Amino acid sequence: MTGAEALEGFLGGLAARDASEHTRRAYRTAVRQYLDWLDARGTDWRSPSRTELRAYLADLQERDLARASISSRLAALRSFYRHARRGGLVEADPLSAVITPRLPRRLPKVLDVGQVESLIDAVAGGRRRARPAVAEALVLRDRALVETAYAAGLRISELAGLRIADVELARGEVRVLGKGRKQRVGLLGGPAREALAAYLDGGRPALRQAAERPDRPAAPDDGALFLNARGTALGVRGLRYRVDQLLRLAGLPAGASVHTLRHSFASHLLEGGADLRVVQELLGHASLATTQVYTHVSPSRLRSAYRQAHPRATAGSGSADHG
Repeated sequence: MTGAEALEGFLGGLAARDASEHTRRAYRTAVRQYLDWLDARGTDWRSPSRTELRAYLADLQERDLARASISSRLAALRSFYRHARRGGLVEADPLSAVITPRLPRRLPKVLDVGQVESLIDAVAGGRRRARPAVAEALVLRDRALVETAYAAGLRISELAGLRIADVELARGEVRVLGKGRKQRVGLLGGPAREALAAYLDGGRPALRQAAERPDRPAAPDDGALFLNARGTALGVRGLRYRVDQLLRLAGLPAGASVHTLRHSFASHLLEGGADLRVVQELLGHASLATTQVYTHVSPSRLRSAYRQAHPRATAGSGSADHG
């Protein structure tokens, strides 16, 4: 079987496992470039030598790719060869002897509670070139969107994929379809429930009504929770663009995003005393190790815990026996 045929079979396997479109696209690019590199050297993709694989890795490094990018490409190739091995196309994984570049451990960026509140306050201050009714509806939408993202710790794809039927305001719950199409339940606090109720009562109907114009028929209502100014589903790109605008308007650090709200959600829960496994469940992490990245402790929390727990943390708390 040719490398191209093996690649198509591999991509079909990813699709069958409900891998995201982004993952399939990234893996397709990584494996195809690798196969092209081997073809240019007349090397059979099923049995490249260790020397050739090291040369390929050196070629990636010479392109000034970041270590994270190289690591991602190697992960795609390892997945490709695992699939080929399960299908009997290769006897062993030739990449087993290749060491993946070690990545520095980076703590996720988080916002403090005051910064999250600044973001929510920024919703009403955004300038909009829209009819008053639409502008007011979009303010209701944006507030509900930010409150829901932070309350439930959602990924941007999860937020964009929410349907009206997924929201249970009376119970303070939202059903989320996460990675690998795994379902979980997110929780909604009082502010998020109030914001969603106001949006569903006035904002969303106004956006649907604005879409009904004489010059164009309104698109059918597919039940998407968050709509754009045209009354249709707000997609990932539109959602990211709007939240980025709000983050800038609130004067928050560069690089903050919807995912920063997810990181902040997890960090604030742990700082408030939530159990790590509870946070794992709410985030939808398959492994507890993934959630443990949020267990970094702030210096202020360290000092507070020390003062409360150590018997001699406070000056003058008792007299020492100097015998």
